Amino acid sequence: MPLGLTDDATLRHEAPGTGCAGARCEAPSTLSDAVRAKVETHPCYSETAHLRFARMHVAVAPACNIQCNYCNRKFDCANESRPGVVSEVLNPDQALRKVKAVAARIPQLTVMGIAGPGDPLANPKHTFETLRRVGAEMPGIKLCLSTNGLMLPRHVDEIAALGVDHVTITINAVDPHIAAKIYAWVVWEGRRLEGEEAAAILIAQQLKGLSMLVERGILVKVNSVMVPGVNDHHLKAVSRLIKAKGAFLHNIMPLISAPEHGTVFGLTGQRGPTDAELAALRDACADGIAVMRHCKQCRADAIGLLGEDRNAEFTMDKVAAMEAADAALPAPAPLRMAVATSDGKAVDVHFGHAREFSVYEVSAQGARFVERRSAAAYCRGAEECGDGADDLARTIAMLADCAAVVCARIGLAPWERLEAAGLRPNGEHGWEAVEPALAAIYAELRPAAPLAQTARRSAG
Repeated sequence: MPLGLTDDATLRHEAPGTGCAGARCEAPSTLSDAVRAKVETHPCYSETAHLRFARMHVAVAPACNIQCNYCNRKFDCANESRPGVVSEVLNPDQALRKVKAVAARIPQLTVMGIAGPGDPLANPKHTFETLRRVGAEMPGIKLCLSTNGLMLPRHVDEIAALGVDHVTITINAVDPHIAAKIYAWVVWEGRRLEGEEAAAILIAQQLKGLSMLVERGILVKVNSVMVPGVNDHHLKAVSRLIKAKGAFLHNIMPLISAPEHGTVFGLTGQRGPTDAELAALRDACADGIAVMRHCKQCRADAIGLLGEDRNAEFTMDKVAAMEAADAALPAPAPLRMAVATSDGKAVDVHFGHAREFSVYEVSAQGARFVERRSAAAYCRGAEECGDGADDLARTIAMLADCAAVVCARIGLAPWERLEAAGLRPNGEHGWEAVEPALAAIYAELRPAAPLAQTARRSAG
């Protein structure tokens, strides 16, 4: 049965992004529509989305204002997959070019984030210019960033103004005595501080920034590195506090401390946790807050689905070659697609319940709204569903100029009728945003065409 093709017996009602796994559900079972829209296509915030949607990190932030004992930012380490490692540091112009190239070739791309290799907010000029340019030219892509939180309170308003709705803060301790064992130094107000004084300032800024983000409706994921014998037992207190302050997700990651990485912990023999220790701590912290269990501790230039890294395919020399090849291609003809949507924002209507379809013209430049076309609902309830054969025939005729019919769900009978009429039924993007869904379908139907996911919907 194709994805999105359902009958009543196969419908499942579970909230995306809740971290539910079998009987073990780590967050409230319902999400508001606004929160669901933010997490359902973000592979880090949804345990199901990471199997279907891709993300990319752009490495525009090389400097850092703190030194963690588990971190050694090394460039040009193509064979390593860990935070802080990149092959190329980019400027904002290069970052935008790379995002366009990736979006053209990975239609599952939904998220662009800035995660280093240093701290984005220690490099505010390049960070915000990159976010601003990508947001303006590619509005179908979610923007996020990851920070140690030291400078976060000073930049929350600009983060919100740029439309960043996902921020990750790394909080390893909320007790300065414990944090002082994890951080070597902090640069604050032009001074390099060490010990508990430095740790106290960092913790205060992190928690203040967390509260400010939550007040503005920005989803916050907190990363914590589990260091056995240092903060492992303390992380339960961290989890309780960030939950009280409104964090959406807690990601407890294992310490990576191989000596060859050159970190303080690696060189001093500090071990990382065993799989059993990590699982037990995650279980202990899963009390009313979602706990992330699918993190891959990505590089700061990671590209693709979680668990794969395609950044080597998109070095700047290869991006330049892609741009040259794309420029030489003739522009393919746009495709018309009909969408079952209640509000023009999400693919959220079952085919059989649709009383109108929004028609878009989709090309490599994006999706342009054309018009709304009325239709008679094919399904009128449990007893009458499937009896509207004449209505279905009229709907198919009305959509005859469309290459695809996109809906939240669709039954077998209309699926077969649409295919027989030469229309491509698509139920794979239910409850996703319209523009990126159409961009992904266009990439499938026009696989040779360059596609920048710059989907914009005009007023018609």
